[in-house]
Amino acid sequence: MKKKILLLSTCVALIAATQTEAKDISITITKKYLNLPVSHQVSRSDMTFEIDGKRERTFSIRLASGLADYWVFCDVSAFKDKELKISYGGDSEGLRNIYQADEIAGHENLYKEANRPQFHFTPRRGWHNDPNGLIYYEGEYHLFFQYNPYERDWGNMHWGHAVSKDLIHWEELPVALYPDEHGTMFSGSAVMDYGNTAGFNKGKTPAMIAIYTADGPKQVQCIAYSLDKGRTWTKYEGNPVIDSKAKWNSNDTRDPKVFRYEPNNEWVLVLNERDGHSIYTSSNLKEWNYESHTTGFWECPELFELPVDGDKDNKKWVMYGASGTYMTGSFDGKKFTPESGKYYYTTGALYAAQTYTNLPDTDGRRIQIGWGRITHPDMPFKSLMLLPTELTLRTTKDGVRLFSYPVKEVEQLQTAVFQKDIIQVKEANALLHPYSNTDCLRVQFTLKLSHATDAGFNLYGQQLLRYDMNFNTVNGVFYSPDDMTSMEISADVIIDKTSVEVFIDNGAYSYSMERKADGNNREGFHFWGNNIEIKDLKVYDLKSIWK
Repeated sequence: MKKKILLLSTCVALIAATQTEAKDISITITKKYLNLPVSHQVSRSDMTFEIDGKRERTFSIRLASGLADYWVFCDVSAFKDKELKISYGGDSEGLRNIYQADEIAGHENLYKEANRPQFHFTPRRGWHNDPNGLIYYEGEYHLFFQYNPYERDWGNMHWGHAVSKDLIHWEELPVALYPDEHGTMFSGSAVMDYGNTAGFNKGKTPAMIAIYTADGPKQVQCIAYSLDKGRTWTKYEGNPVIDSKAKWNSNDTRDPKVFRYEPNNEWVLVLNERDGHSIYTSSNLKEWNYESHTTGFWECPELFELPVDGDKDNKKWVMYGASGTYMTGSFDGKKFTPESGKYYYTTGALYAAQTYTNLPDTDGRRIQIGWGRITHPDMPFKSLMLLPTELTLRTTKDGVRLFSYPVKEVEQLQTAVFQKDIIQVKEANALLHPYSNTDCLRVQFTLKLSHATDAGFNLYGQQLLRYDMNFNTVNGVFYSPDDMTSMEISADVIIDKTSVEVFIDNGAYSYSMERKADGNNREGFHFWGNNIEIKDLKVYDLKSIWK
């Protein structure tokens, strides 16, 4: 009997050992990428990469054991000629399908997929959300972003990275920041440390410094630096530089936005903490002093100064949060004092917008990019970045307000289709109808109403604009034009494959939405309203930014 039990125990042990071994594979890296199959029919499990017994990366993935919904990739060029051990906690059958190559799986159709936006940035694969570290340096606009390389849903937060020379055409670069012992990489910002205040500069090369939230057992603020234009990063060995959970008795302390405040010769950090935005100051980006707190905001803080109506002798500070509501006021380097607000300047798909730092003085613009919460059915990626816009403060009948309008660089994508100074609805609809199925289009116009009712502009039944003059709403949101008795409203409608962005009255109000045609509607483009007139109708074809 003892022999049978011993034999049975030995068999169980052998089976267990075999199963454990089957969950590991080793690959000598000779190519740039590992391609991994993903299936949403299975649950997430952890995958670990080891080199010489040292854990290099750990992430969760829905590794397909059978037919893949799509493929994702992992850049392993840093491990070339080394033996990579891959361990997986889920069904080990999927390990057999992993392969290495110098191209990502599906590269032949990249940027040509059925629901790929054609002039909005999207990553090649995976989920992305908040823009991070928006900074300009030596001819490049950097766009870092919250990124899950391994699935089209949220998780595994890294900092993805792309660069552009014109804010419109983007080149996606390798991942900038990977999760570490402090947690996954949440949102943050970047600055150029020309004065070497942090001590990371090398000779005449200034450090680009990223300030970000690490999300682990608690949320803490960390820094990393790059000496090669953001291509590679070294994390500060003294991280975290701010650990404020105990102060607030809350784990909601994240999304640092840092800028240089020259009057005090200090760095200023704005941090969302529990119920609003806190101000911290530092001389070296490593040691921070808490200064003040402004309640009423949630996530992704911004604080910047803008001239009113372009007058450099009359400036106000703007503070906003992820939702797009803002206050205007004053700032002395340590405390923001609200004077008016809260107001909205945009609604819809936009969230967690951030503005660029280090733009040349000759530029003079405050440029913003926001995350567009847009889905792309059946695609191996999700979300997009909305078009860059220029923010300005202008005097209105209601006081000083924030305007947002697409940057002029968008115009390089345009080819004029037709223009009409004044046109009736029936003729306008007929002229627009052939372009109803166009993937990318820009339509600008002014609606002139003859009755205090409502009028609008649809595309296959989707309401791109509905202006109700009686109730003062645009698409259901209160809006009162600067000329209170005006019978007109202007709109700039920018349409991509999966999204629509609309800018009202030169950016006084804007909104964004997913492009969703009514499958039962055959009208295409369609102006509607009681005896309305269309003025200054301009239509442009927009070309793709992808080669």
